[in-house]
Amino acid sequence: MPEKNLKRYWRTNLSYLAILLSAWFLVSFLCGIVWVEELNTIRLGGFKLGFWFAQQGSIYAFVIIILIYIRLMNRLDRKYNVNE
Repeated sequence: MPEKNLKRYWRTNLSYLAILLSAWFLVSFLCGIVWVEELNTIRLGGFKLGFWFAQQGSIYAFVIIILIYIRLMNRLDRKYNVNE
């Protein structure tokens, strides 16, 4: 792969990582810890939403983030012809 394409590939990869890690931070730290009291005023399936994010929601969000990353990287790999 030419140097120019390699730099574009890694720049795109790092931007994907920055966006997805920001979403991870939002769900795990902000929704699960910082905004927990505000979110607890909302109920989801009989549970307070802040409690749900701290116990279950962050796990679901992490799995979704991983699946999104896999899809994005597979597409990026095909675009730059570095797929397996």
